[in-house]
Amino acid sequence: MALSKIQPASIDLTANYAFTGTNSVAGLEYAEKKLATVTASGDSALSFTSSIDSTYNIYKFRWINIHPSGSGGSGVSDWKVNFRDGGSNFDATKTTTAFGAYHNEAGNDTSLSYNTGADLAQSTSDQILSVHGHVGGGADESCSGEMFLFDPSSTTFVKHFTAVNQNYYNGTYSIVAYVAGYCNTTTAIDGVTFKFTSGNIDSGTIEMYGIN
Repeated sequence: MALSKIQPASIDLTANYAFTGTNSVAGLEYAEKKLATVTASGDSALSFTSSIDSTYNIYKFRWINIHPSGSGGSGVSDWKVNFRDGGSNFDATKTTTAFGAYHNEAGNDTSLSYNTGADLAQSTSDQILSVHGHVGGGADESCSGEMFLFDPSSTTFVKHFTAVNQNYYNGTYSIVAYVAGYCNTTTAIDGVTFKFTSGNIDSGTIEMYGIN
């Protein structure tokens, strides 16, 4: 009796996996599933208050060309995040660490350092993501990056998160920031909000993905 062979390229795995379309096992690649997209238009904050549950043990947030309104004093502002651990407020207690680097277009000003002004110690305050330099308010200035939130529905462990953010500042600077920490609670995290320290989110999008 002859065996019928199914080629991997004929299998529809788009619901949970990315697929390269080649006839080999190596063509199967794990991928995240997009759950939501929010688009800014002069909003004070962009928030995710649903679909963060036990369905996935990792949630990824990706922000793309987030542009401030330019009303932050000298036309700059800081991009930040906070978490909701039940109730209606985004005020989870956090302990975090942060460092960043910058380099200007002229190639004559660089830095790599820990940022004590951006870390938190058992604080309910928003966590700054644009460490080491603001997001410029100029017409072509913005920030992009991503954050991973791990097992937010756990009622046993604290909730870890890591983030990287790249922003364009003052017309000449590339600034990258690395932030990590944990929400010090065993209550489930069920909401995430992003905003600027001053002014509104003039434009840009944030996408949320689930990963198992």
